[in-house]
Amino acid sequence: MNIAVDENLQETNETGAAMLARVQALQPLFRNNAEAARTERKVPSENIQALQDAGFFLALQPARWGGAEVDPQCFFQMQMAIAEACMSTAWASGIVAVHAFQLALMDPRAQEDVWGDDIHTRVSSSYAPMGKVEPVEGGFRFSGRWGWSSGCDHCTWVLLGGILPDGTYRTFLLPKSDYRIEDTWHSMGLQGTGSNDIVVEDAFVPDYRTHKQSDGFAGTNPGVSSDSAELYHMPWAQLFIRVVSTPAIGAARDALAQYCALVKGKASGDITKLAQDTGTQMRIARARNSIEEMSSVMLSNFDTMMETLRRGEKIEIDDRILYRFQASLVIEKSIEVVDSLFSSAGGSSVFVGSQIQQRFLDIHTARAHVANNPTSFARNLGATQLGAGNGDFFV
Repeated sequence: MNIAVDENLQETNETGAAMLARVQALQPLFRNNAEAARTERKVPSENIQALQDAGFFLALQPARWGGAEVDPQCFFQMQMAIAEACMSTAWASGIVAVHAFQLALMDPRAQEDVWGDDIHTRVSSSYAPMGKVEPVEGGFRFSGRWGWSSGCDHCTWVLLGGILPDGTYRTFLLPKSDYRIEDTWHSMGLQGTGSNDIVVEDAFVPDYRTHKQSDGFAGTNPGVSSDSAELYHMPWAQLFIRVVSTPAIGAARDALAQYCALVKGKASGDITKLAQDTGTQMRIARARNSIEEMSSVMLSNFDTMMETLRRGEKIEIDDRILYRFQASLVIEKSIEVVDSLFSSAGGSSVFVGSQIQQRFLDIHTARAHVANNPTSFARNLGATQLGAGNGDFFV
């Protein structure tokens, strides 16, 4: 029996696998630079350059702009691999890289503005609707101050949130000449993300350099046509909500490895001592299961979505609501894992420089992101299952 082979899909998978291998090979570098990331409060330039050389920032970028157009599953496997070595690097670089996907949804003129001279141009963001928006001829006057713009020191453009006078939400794309960075990032965890403030004072933003929330929700994005790769028919929110939770899976995986090493060290290498400690066994088993469960759910969701898009079908809103809720649970599940491990990791874990302590701090800090608070997403999922209308338009 002959089975038809999708050569384009096969090529995409091969490209993604090769890129993942290159990123995994960078883990020793990221580990070595983790202390510099913390003390400098931003991702070291060496890490950024290494990821650029590996193609990571091109992973979700359109082929016409030198991109690889890999499937989201592969992209997030790369982000998890980075997080095993340094969650700050994974968080900031992943957010910067995912903006290539959003830019691909925007007006082609916006893409030309950013990538026309250099396909490696990077974009940071802050999506909170903090912008003061005044419609003018051809666009908008735009002002405001935004926090948590991760990786902004390595970028020359930014995407910022704002609400128009009619109550609708858009993100606004601005070049470095239209904003300044305020050094404010002094945090207990994720110290190396460089998530500083962005300040804009009365800048003009052309209409074509804005992205409507309604387009991202409905799939009516001006940069996407019937000829675009299936990837760009995926709802924008499904990628962004995962980019701020997936690093915790990699960090939790490393916390488990750190814990096992610490416990073995306490037992002086005598495995029989560990074999008789049922508490240690159960703690490790539960942690491993939770980590694999979170990873499997994420990969399965993207497998299903990409298969749906390749059939030329739309992803059902009920599925999108469920996937958003599942993404929002990752940090709380990761907190359960790291808290369980940290609570019995021993005295050495409380000293500055402890690797397992850093994972504890990073994962708890990630919980502060609004996308990682499951309350409203749980309510929306429960309500829609009971027949109510959807109340979340970032799914």
